[in-house]
This record gives sequence, C-alpha cells and structure tokens, in this order.
Amino acid sequence: MSDEIIPSEPSCSVSRRQFLEVFSSAVGVATLGGCKRASAEEFLQKNYRELSPKEVKQVVARLEREYAREYKKSVKVGIEPPMKGVLFGYALDLSRCIGCRRCVYACVKENNQSRDPQVQWIRVLQMDKEEGVNILHADPYYSPAEVPQEGHFYMPVQCQQCKNPPCVKVCPVGATWQEPDGITVVDYNWCIGCRYCMAACPYGARHFNWKGPGLPPEEVNPETHYLGNRPRKQGVVEKCTFCIQRTRKGLYPACTEVCPTGSRKFGNLLDPASEIRYILEHKRVFIFKEDLNTRPKFFYFYGV
Repeated sequence: MSDEIIPSEPSCSVSRRQFLEVFSSAVGVATLGGCKRASAEEFLQKNYRELSPKEVKQVVARLEREYAREYKKSVKVGIEPPMKGVLFGYALDLSRCIGCRRCVYACVKENNQSRDPQVQWIRVLQMDKEEGVNILHADPYYSPAEVPQEGHFYMPVQCQQCKNPPCVKVCPVGATWQEPDGITVVDYNWCIGCRYCMAACPYGARHFNWKGPGLPPEEVNPETHYLGNRPRKQGVVEKCTFCIQRTRKGLYPACTEVCPTGSRKFGNLLDPASEIRYILEHKRVFIFKEDLNTRPKFFYFYGV
C-alpha cells in the first residue's frame, strides 16, 4: 500500500471518520468525496497512548515535516510526559477579575487556535453583582473597552479539568482521556469529530473545527505539544489543556501569565506549600456546577 494518495488539491484533507468509512469498503484507499489526498500512515496510526516510543518518534517526525511544509517554518512537536508528584489545579479570584479578556486572546495566540473563524477556548461572562452567579442572565458579549462596569463582576469559564470528566466517558473511540497530572487531553489524529464530548460537557469547554483552521503562518506558535497546541485539522474537537506545552516545562499557562490583576492562580495541588493549596485552605472557594459531580480542578474564590 502506498503511503500517500496523489493529491488533486494541496489543501484537501479528509477526516478520520471519512477515511475509515472508505478504507473499510471494497475500494480501499480511494477518492473521498472528490478529495484524493490522504496519508494512510496518518489514518492508520494507533491512539497516542498505544504507541511505542519508536512509533511516537516516527509520528512526531512526520507531523513536524507536515507543519514545516504547510507553514513554511520549523514547528517543534513536544512529547513531554507528566511530571511525577504533580496534579495541576487552577484558581480564579472573582473579586479581582476586571473582564479585560486579555486571557482570551493570549490563549488564542499561544494555542494556535483558528483566526478565521476565531476559536476561543475561554469565555468571559459579565454578571450582575446583585444576582450573583446567574448563567441565564450572564452577558458574554459585553464591550471589553468599557470594563469593569459598575455593579457587575466577571467570571471566565474554560475547561474545568474535571476529575470525573463526562466528556471522556462518552468518546466512542477513546480519543480523549485524563493524564496523571490531571489534564484532560485529545488525540487530534484519533478524534472522529462525532462531538459526543461537546454534548456531554456542561461547561461548553469543547470546540469543533467546522472549517479548515485559518491560521496565518506568521502567527503560528512553533513551540507545541502533541496533546496540546499543535495545529489541528478540520473536523476535530479541541479544548484547553492548561497550556500543556508550557506547564510540563514548569511555566505558567499563557492566560495566567498575561492577567494584569493577578486574578489567575495555577499550581500543584499535591504541594502543601503551593499558592493554590493556600487558596483552597484559606479562601472562600466554590466550584462551578458542583451538583453535577464532575469534581473540577478549576476553582473560583473571593480574595477579600
């Protein structure tokens, strides 16, 4: 079997679901809806968790070559494993957040999200102080040029990195799972785009690539991770990974680093001397949609 089908269009791509439908038929690897470009090696690749160390290196090398061709620059795909003795957690001070949305755009820049249309992994909700946390009356479309608005507070929402993630339970192909350091990840090469995980997530934290990623080459972040911010193709679900390409190197997530008010806190929940442990033990802390028993590792608190 040839590794590649002769391309009719350089930008043509095929989803894993489409490929598997055709590959299982009598025609084998053939034209898919008029698209003749597909890598058999890519679509027959095993799930990342099932790959041997040698296979991982081969996959990473292939991806780096593909990204270099597409974006005309060197792109590194990291495979840093979880650090021992680390369970990542996040805390956000609602009394200090001013709703500037700098976290939103820092996340887009760091994680190679599509620019056209722009895919955002963080939503910031404006809420009325008198009503408290009321999602039904929250405004996600307020003007950031006029913040903070009197009588309102702001609640950013993103992946809550649940200890009991419903999104993982419903994936029919095992393309998403929780790593030992608490980060729920997606193998974009394995995802079939069924969107069951999106329906299962009560936080709206998963996002589908409805069209090819509009990511200009000059805006590509070349420091990526296989399970994180590497460029995605059309037809897969993506999400926040606590900036796995940064945090597994001992750095803060991009949203934490850019916050001008210090509202965002990140650290190791297993370290009794960490700032996030201090917050959990000394502040008024709550978790979003606690009644669903998702057990988030993303906490909200009031610093006052």
